[in-house]
Amino acid sequence: MERSAKAAREQRTDQRSGFDRFVAQIEVKVSQAPFFGVCAGVVVLWVVSIPLWKDLHEWQIAIHTAGAVFTLLLVVLLENANRRATEALQEKLNVIAEALAALLESSAREDPDLREAEKKLREAVGLEERH
Repeated sequence: MERSAKAAREQRTDQRSGFDRFVAQIEVKVSQAPFFGVCAGVVVLWVVSIPLWKDLHEWQIAIHTAGAVFTLLLVVLLENANRRATEALQEKLNVIAEALAALLESSAREDPDLREAEKKLREAVGLEERH
């Protein structure tokens, strides 16, 4: 069973676009300690580069501009990854809710309370898409 689950995951991975695979790789890389080390190293290099700059204002603008551009790109990539993870989680919840609703339906033939619960559950599935 473990082998078939791995094969299914690999098949889903193959269906993703190149951009989605790129985002997934970036998400993993930026959440690990080496990335933090690289960022800290850039800051240290920036600080020790003070003597190389004629104007302190230009020195500050350089790091602020690079930092702002890099931050914007990372935010966009990480938000994309977050959106996809949220959509996948919602799909899983919808499948669980549908299965529970089917179970309630099969048990609710003689119980009006269960019938009502099953009806409300089915109405709630996909609710986030209607709002």
